[in-house]
Amino acid sequence: MIYASDRVVPEPWRHDFAAHPREVAQLRRMVRLRLILWGLHDHVDAAQICVSELVANVIQHVGEGTPATLRMELNRSHLHVEVEDPDPRALPTLLAASTVLESGRGMALVDAVTDHRWGVSLRGDTKVVWCELAVEDSATGSATNGSRITRASAILELYGTWPFPHNVAVVGSSTLLSMKAAEETAIEVVADMLHWLRAHGHDPDDVLDRAQTHFEAELGGLL
Repeated sequence: MIYASDRVVPEPWRHDFAAHPREVAQLRRMVRLRLILWGLHDHVDAAQICVSELVANVIQHVGEGTPATLRMELNRSHLHVEVEDPDPRALPTLLAASTVLESGRGMALVDAVTDHRWGVSLRGDTKVVWCELAVEDSATGSATNGSRITRASAILELYGTWPFPHNVAVVGSSTLLSMKAAEETAIEVVADMLHWLRAHGHDPDDVLDRAQTHFEAELGGLL
């Protein structure tokens, strides 16, 4: 976390993906969870629309399977969303419309939900299409302490002592996890639990959906 003007601003988030129509639902799900964690529950729908259309633009004008990167960053007044792809020639226009995804309204929809705050930046051999959503200055990304977070911290600490290929620095008997290492370790924890569930005859997808439902309900009650 980054502290600015006595409030917590979350670190920028990025996710690399291949631009396929089937990836859009997963991206929307990830965006939803990330914004709930950032305290931006009211902006989930608009951000999901933006991500869907930015990815649709890559699929239609650059091609399915194109390697791309989704980034989100929160500052004092705006949520910045961008998608980067490797083709600086295929530039979107306001009239571009996607027939690949469900909405089919292209950048015109992005223009509408962001109040005309969108654009294109060229970075060498890549292109970045970005947009910004206005957010309240009081929005924070602070986490709420509780028994679940305490248990999660203990699990990450335990996993940090195992020989996973992460950047973990051990000092004496304590394990210091960088934020990146902690994130990767959390992924290992979840993956191990999914293997355990499958080995014992459970449906990992069903358990994930139920866990997400619990997670969102508990976070929603704190907003």
